[in-house]
Amino acid sequence: MKDRKNIGDIDATFRLSGGFTLLSIGIVRKSTLMIISGSMMIAEGITRFCPLLYILGLSTNNENININISKDF
Repeated sequence: MKDRKNIGDIDATFRLSGGFTLLSIGIVRKSTLMIISGSMMIAEGITRFCPLLYILGLSTNNENININISKDF
């Protein structure tokens, strides 16, 4: 099966942070919408897959980019 990760490291970190924040606020306020949204963001951050980005053909995963840093100025 093809590796479908379309979320990069930084994006995954923000999704996890935002997801836990939304989930916490949703639990305190008893907001079902916030709890569901936070849970979805956490799942996307853990699996590093976003269905909407997949449908749009986008990706924030830059694993295939090689950056060569030389000491020549």
